[in-house]
Order: sequence, then C-alpha cells, then structure tokens
Amino acid sequence: MTKAMVFTQSMWAMERREINQPELTRDESLQKIAEAGFDGISGLCIDIGTADALASAAKSFGLAQHAEWQCFPKTIDDLKPVLEFTARWGGHHICLQPDVRPRGLSEALPLMEGWLKLAEEAPIPLWIETHRDRMTTDLYFTLDLLDAFPQMELVADLSHFLVGREFSWPVSEENHYYIHRILDRARALHGRVASREQVQIEISFPHHKPLVDQFLGWWERAMRTYLLDAHDIAPFAFNCELGPRPYAITDRDGHDTTDRWAEALMLRDLVRERWSKLQHETRATAA
Repeated sequence: MTKAMVFTQSMWAMERREINQPELTRDESLQKIAEAGFDGISGLCIDIGTADALASAAKSFGLAQHAEWQCFPKTIDDLKPVLEFTARWGGHHICLQPDVRPRGLSEALPLMEGWLKLAEEAPIPLWIETHRDRMTTDLYFTLDLLDAFPQMELVADLSHFLVGREFSWPVSEENHYYIHRILDRARALHGRVASREQVQIEISFPHHKPLVDQFLGWWERAMRTYLLDAHDIAPFAFNCELGPRPYAITDRDGHDTTDRWAEALMLRDLVRERWSKLQHETRATAA
C-alpha cells in the first residue's frame, strides 16, 4: 500500500487579531483552506456543540475526513465526550494536550494510563501532543513518559521544546538525540519554527533560514521513520499552525510582521517537497 501524507491547516491560525482586518467567518476560513488544497483542518474539541458545528461545516468543504481534533482533558473522564464526538464525525486523529502539570512522574502515570486505555477503544487514533504548560511541557519528563508507555505516540510540536529548553546554537548532539527520540514516536507534526527565545519566528525572513532548515531536518526524520515502518500504513499528518499574536511576532502597532497565511502555504510546500524527496529515495532503496 502506498504511504501518504496529509496536510492540515489550523483553524486557530486563521484568526487575524488585526484592528484593520476583519476576522474571517468560520465558513470563509474553511473555504480558503479548501481552495488552497489542504486535506483537512485542525479544530478544537472543547465545547462539543461548537465542535459539532465545525465538523459539519468542515465535512461540507471536504475537510473532515483528515481533520485533527484537539482536546485538553484534565481528568480521564474528560476524554469520553471527545471519543463520542469522533465516533460521530471521524477524522484523522485526536490530538490530546494533557492539561495538567504534575510535579512528578507518579502523578502523571495514572492519568496517562487511563487516557491510553480509553484510546484503545477510540474510533480514530489518539496521540499526545508535546506542548508547554501541559504534562509534556518538559523534554526530559516527556522522555520518561515514553519510557513508561511504549504504546504512547505523539503529535510532535518541537517549537515548545526548543524554547522551553532554550537550546544553544548550534544544537548539541545530546539535544539532537533527545529530539530524535521524540520524533521516532511521532505520528503527526505541528508545523511552526522557533528560535531558542521565540516560539514562532518568521520563516520567510532570510536570516531565519538556518532555523527553518533545522526544523525541516528534524521533521524529515519523523517522515523517514514513518516511511520505513512497514506496519504503519495510515497517512502521516502535518499541521500548519502559525498562530496569531502573541505567538506571531508583531510590530509596534500590533500588526503581524509577515503574512501568516502566505507563510503557512510556504511551510506546507517546503515540507511537501521534503516528503516527495523521501518517498522517491525510499522507493529507490526498496527497488
């Protein structure tokens, strides 16, 4: 079976938060995403009624089948309505940000065990996102969780680790090793490029190219790991998630310093180019 990759666009990232630019309606955003050729969306699954309305609208634009549904449970039972929601609407995967901040692994283990147990009955895959101010805020703590749960798979947003650990530049071999461990358990990626001080930098600025190249290299490892795994046949996922301020850097008047939509398309195309190259290399090796 031919392996595939799907590209989604974050609905949160469609927010403008600009005084001189009106916000797009939900359907205007969905139409723009569909017309740009994305396979799906990343949407919030917090208020179920709102999520139902978004899923229905996304389906009408052909964006529901490969949707990522983000949830933020604090307890094991908080996940149950999300599973019921995905049973109705489907999607590519559930992206779980564990909205708890345990001080030790012993506090985290029962929660993660409960969520992963529920995930066994989930209608679509459930993966844990790496994110600041969550259970996975710290790189080392997240690696301990991976050791404790061999079945735990990730939505890897590496920007949070780069900022959280404030890696020195160039990135050390030790830190590359830790990031590679994260990537080897990643089944989806959240697309944002960070520096050691800023969670989201302007990828179109020429002086940021070394950081863009670093993230492309990291993401390539996750894609290569997926392509080499003969048992993993579900499409790999990449979500463009260039968020509005305060994630986006703004000028003194509060305006984005770049066109984030244009950069989202640029980011998708850069990753798609890497993906195509890897597919060709893998097929050539197999032949």
